[in-house]
Amino acid sequence: MAYYFGIDTSNYTTSAAIYDTDTRAVTQVKKLLTVRPGERGLRQSDALFHHTAALPDLLAELGTKADLTQIGAVGVSAKPRPVEGSYMPCFLVGEGTARTLAAASGLPLYRFSHQEGHIAAALYSCGRLDLLKKGEFIAFHFSGGTTECVHCLAENGEIRVQLFAHTDDLNTGQAIDRIGVMMGMQFPCGPELERLAAQSSRTFRVRPSFKDGNPSVSGLENKAAQMLRAGETPADVAHYTLDYILAVVDQITRNAREKFGDLPLIYAGGVMSNRYIAGEIRRRYGGFFAEPAFSSDNAAGIAVLTALKGGAL
Repeated sequence: MAYYFGIDTSNYTTSAAIYDTDTRAVTQVKKLLTVRPGERGLRQSDALFHHTAALPDLLAELGTKADLTQIGAVGVSAKPRPVEGSYMPCFLVGEGTARTLAAASGLPLYRFSHQEGHIAAALYSCGRLDLLKKGEFIAFHFSGGTTECVHCLAENGEIRVQLFAHTDDLNTGQAIDRIGVMMGMQFPCGPELERLAAQSSRTFRVRPSFKDGNPSVSGLENKAAQMLRAGETPADVAHYTLDYILAVVDQITRNAREKFGDLPLIYAGGVMSNRYIAGEIRRRYGGFFAEPAFSSDNAAGIAVLTALKGGAL
């Protein structure tokens, strides 16, 4: 038996996980970083502090769930995306801890990107790890920090990504949080906004702005503010928000199918845990969506990728 260890310190969640080679199960622990009421996010300096404070307790908690002396390798998300120049200071906390653990234990250390971790967690949750061993697929990563569709070629846990579509202004998760805070919700606003939208009986026909295949999302925030000023109900504003993002996902999916053909579609990231959006995309295109526990920021995918790199899968 061996465990493969993963750490992820994204901008809003501290997390650690192990992959068990006997049961093929992932055990993860995580803590959402604290954002003050009325605020729409965290400064990197604050995120660094919260990760530094939270990670030791999470590792201690994980140690109560598994024998960490049986770890075969250590993995960590060291940057946001698997491209040159991708960087955020918050990932230094996880990388420093992983380097220390690997050096002290004489274990291999594998570095991945946060985006690769999201993709791997989604594939694990959907039962499609075969695509990570050797596969070609289209992956969507929609969250507070990223709104991208990428073409992926994977082999033995190595994922080569080619950017297909992205937003140059506001990310979809940012839009949800900003609109939610506008309506008095506590950050992060996704689950509460989803519950509110379910109270609306309206369905909106939305045509998001696209340029060269890339969507603009900033207009969504402005439209939501206009609707509220005009006296529209918060439930209808919430539903419009989800319909707008659904239209973005739908258009990019159609564009990707037109370019790459009928490849498997993988949807990852916190925004893709929305049941309304996931249900509509499944109905229209099929596609694989992670369970909510594997959609939001997590170290589960990093642990899975570490096991693949270590030859355990």
